[in-house]
Amino acid sequence: MKEWDLSKLYTSFNDPNFINDFNKIITIQDQINTYRNHHDIKALENYLKDTITINEMIEKLANFISLTLSVDTTNKDALKYSDQLDDLLASFVEDDTLNQQWIASFALDTLDSKLIKEHLFILKEIQQNQKYTLDKKSESIIAHMQNTGSSAFSKLKDQLISSIEVNIDDQKYPLTEVLNMAYSKDKETRKKAYEAEINSYQDKEQAIAACLNGIKGEVLYTTKLRGYKNELERTLINARMSKETLDVLLETINENLPLFRDYLKIKANHLGYQNGLPWYDLYAPVVEDNTSYPYETSCEFIIKQFNTFSCHLGDFAFQAINNNWIDVYPHSGKVGGAFCCNLHSIKESRFLLNYGDNFADAITMAHELGHGFHGECLNDESILNSAYPMPIAETASTFCETIVTKAALKDADDKTKLVLLEDELSGATQVIVDIYSRFLFESRFFEKRENGALAVAEIKELMIQSQIDAYGDGLDHNYLHPYMWTWKPHYYYADCSFYNFPYAFGLLLAKGLYARYQKEGPAFSNTYEKLLSLTGKMSLEDVCLSVDIDLKDKAFWQSSIDTFKEDLELYQKLLKAVKTD
Repeated sequence: MKEWDLSKLYTSFNDPNFINDFNKIITIQDQINTYRNHHDIKALENYLKDTITINEMIEKLANFISLTLSVDTTNKDALKYSDQLDDLLASFVEDDTLNQQWIASFALDTLDSKLIKEHLFILKEIQQNQKYTLDKKSESIIAHMQNTGSSAFSKLKDQLISSIEVNIDDQKYPLTEVLNMAYSKDKETRKKAYEAEINSYQDKEQAIAACLNGIKGEVLYTTKLRGYKNELERTLINARMSKETLDVLLETINENLPLFRDYLKIKANHLGYQNGLPWYDLYAPVVEDNTSYPYETSCEFIIKQFNTFSCHLGDFAFQAINNNWIDVYPHSGKVGGAFCCNLHSIKESRFLLNYGDNFADAITMAHELGHGFHGECLNDESILNSAYPMPIAETASTFCETIVTKAALKDADDKTKLVLLEDELSGATQVIVDIYSRFLFESRFFEKRENGALAVAEIKELMIQSQIDAYGDGLDHNYLHPYMWTWKPHYYYADCSFYNFPYAFGLLLAKGLYARYQKEGPAFSNTYEKLLSLTGKMSLEDVCLSVDIDLKDKAFWQSSIDTFKEDLELYQKLLKAVKTD
């Protein structure tokens, strides 16, 4: 077992520092609330200093709790303190609302203060968002009600999913392990895992559907209450992204869906299917590849390839791997998927994987380490300037994926190139096509939820139709996945809807940045790190304009997608050669 070390945060829930910090944040919050009795530069500067301190402390507390729950969803101490921290933070909301109203009263551009100028973007964002802020009593009520509403539903969903045991040939497996079987070299294993997985949700589907309905219903209500046109508008404001940019992105994706459907049909034909690819073979290998990618081997490979870009990136990966920042393997009680948690307060990150010895797992690790490197590039910023929006969050991670894949392709033989291209095209199809299906599903779910809770059958129908609309004839419609809404955690984030399109944004922006790197060479690493360092204090459009990229220019997005045309041409050529052999 390779588990992460959380002792840099706290040694346990009995750690005196953990208890002391719980109490300290109350004292600091009380101090912060006194500053709004004054209207001068000194008061605003003190507000910023103490807000930085309390945010660092809350980050430590919240992440120690959430990271503990990620690997042990039934941990009683973590669940207890999670509720207590939620209640405590909810009690701050009323005063925070008054503090933000106080900030809105300042003419910020006239204040001669280095500290205020350093946080000018964040302060102005608070002022601009005032029109969506309710009175202090209403904000307090919502915050407290969320603890027994959306937050409770989200925790319940995690417990339901982590408790699922999948029965395959009279043997029970945790869901996370079965999901990894989608990458098995054996077709029968992949198909059995898919069918058993689908069956495993049936006992939990009603409860999980109740969680989804409850969360989305709350989101719809609070969105209207605050005065947003709809939830998408709120998402875009929080993403610091314009609707025009999103429309151009989605339009380009929609126009290029046939490219990825062609990939799926080419793969399906190679594997002997006539009606498109069945869901259970989305990740099927196209050539016999007996290569295993043990964790240690992948670690060495990733560090080596990261060093081809910059020593800074390579050194960061080495540090994360060798200092026990990563929880590696799946086990019962651990959440599925993978994530990175940047801990600005200690200038480190923690990474959750469910590693399964496939090359795709190595790519996932590179992806998550990319998130961590993004945090590394923000370590010189204050914590208030380190919170970047979701779309740009997926850029550094995808950029690191690209580094690993492209560097590996250079020295590979034809068979290995085919394996790498399969992984590249399969991953891109997930991020472009499947993400598009998720965007369609969530949009349609919100629309129908306006009229009341959806039954399980309705939710499954929505998911299937969204998959058909996105994948088209690339997939066999007899083998889709009606339960993708159950275990994908993104649908259950009340404060972050439409967690899907940022992945497509990140992938395509990363491809554009990688093209720049190929032209400019090693010197680009400084430009890249500078871009990442700006992501917490600018709009997405301005961040990208800093490196001469116009996000509203359709040609940019198209040029990024065009890079996959080259990959598909080589992929098809190599597949034909394999058949001939």
